[in-house]
Amino acid sequence: MRTCVSGQSGRLFTLAIGSAFALAGAASVASAQTTVTLNQPTSQVVSATIRGGSYADRNDQWTLETRAADNMEYNRRALLKFDTESSIPQGSVVASALLTLTVKTGSADASRNVGAYQTSLSWTESEVTWLLRRSADKWQTAGGDFGSKIDDAIVSNVPGSKVTFDVTPLVKAAVAGDLGTSRYTRIALIDLEGSTSDSYRAYVSPNDSNTAARPTLTVTYGTSTVPPPPPPPPTPTGSSTTLRVLHWNTHHGGVGSDGVWDPVRLMKWVAKVNPDVVSLNEVERFTSWSGNTDEPTTLLNLLQQYTGRTWYSKFQTLSGLSKGIGVMILSRFPFDASEPRLLSNGRSALDTAITVNGRTINFTSTHLHPDSSTYRKVEIGELTAWQRGLAEQRIIAGDFNATYTSTENALMKETYHDSWADAQASGTAVAYAGNTSGNTRNGRIDFIYFSRSAASLVLQSSQVYDTRDANGVTPSDHKPLMSVFTVK
Repeated sequence: MRTCVSGQSGRLFTLAIGSAFALAGAASVASAQTTVTLNQPTSQVVSATIRGGSYADRNDQWTLETRAADNMEYNRRALLKFDTESSIPQGSVVASALLTLTVKTGSADASRNVGAYQTSLSWTESEVTWLLRRSADKWQTAGGDFGSKIDDAIVSNVPGSKVTFDVTPLVKAAVAGDLGTSRYTRIALIDLEGSTSDSYRAYVSPNDSNTAARPTLTVTYGTSTVPPPPPPPPTPTGSSTTLRVLHWNTHHGGVGSDGVWDPVRLMKWVAKVNPDVVSLNEVERFTSWSGNTDEPTTLLNLLQQYTGRTWYSKFQTLSGLSKGIGVMILSRFPFDASEPRLLSNGRSALDTAITVNGRTINFTSTHLHPDSSTYRKVEIGELTAWQRGLAEQRIIAGDFNATYTSTENALMKETYHDSWADAQASGTAVAYAGNTSGNTRNGRIDFIYFSRSAASLVLQSSQVYDTRDANGVTPSDHKPLMSVFTVK
């Protein structure tokens, strides 16, 4: 904790960077440091305050206020968004980032502990409210969706006093592109202490005429000396191309049947079956399951190590936050586009577009709710409605948490082929002794679907792999499913 008077340093949340499994020589080295100061309204920084109760649909653009109150009528949270996307070159190595605010007015409490949080979903300053982050898009949780606390500080009630938050970890992640499709830095200020009418604080806003008092983000960064990645492999040519599609629920990124987290043995299996595009479920980022590491980076690096080729990856948490459990896509084809989609009930899906043999393939990974058939039906409705707006050819892979005979999967089969079922019907489905049904866990709950309108996708075969080692241990509590297509 720090105060706006003494500036003493204290607790600081730090995002995990890198991985125990990162390839040698991958570390960035910074040079030629530059310091930028972001405080220009609209072009560099915008702000808003969101309030609850009868103010829940009110937009307070440009204001910056905090107040702790059990009664949502009085609760206030301040939002700031800095343009670290166009002001700091991508690939820069951030050395430090400090957010400084000036107190405008304050009520009777002489000091309040205020936390600076990552705002995990995007918002529009002229539309954001307690309920909406922009126009017709709701917050997943009323009052805003926030990630980890980055720092906290004691804020005085003396007008003109300054308070500084060290937000280096958040700006590092934003500039590196680890927080999604945008490299903007979004911060929320929340009073962390108990409810009282004397907790109110107002801060000088970004559009104030006094430039010296405006909110300021000061970032020092350098350039990276990491060599550029190798050029992408050439797109396959020919009249037809084989596309090998693998789906696997990884059980928290490689927690095997022995209870040991071992992403190495997991990714050795992925490399062994030689896929072209991969859907992985239950991949963890900065959680206890993964030892608080960036597991998506670990898995990507391992696959590149074991295959000796360039792979491309995208990751999306189920919640939309920057850390947590989620879905991941790995592809040996470069991505033409990608889009995450939050579904109901804390679920999500991730779509990527790749080009194979001159055809666009929209490949989606998802993981539906484990407990409720009603929830899964809603999620499937949202998923298929979204997919109808995507170009053919379309493939959806995921753990649907429902067997192939369920009413949920009947909804999928209205417009999609179940690749295992089709391969079984044609005699090209392969499993192993004792698993002729193609079960991927206690039943067949993992699927690779392809659209009934996907005329250029011709199914060749499907296979469920037996991943047991000599001691009967498996890398995950699910079995991997592969479907092979010809792209005409």
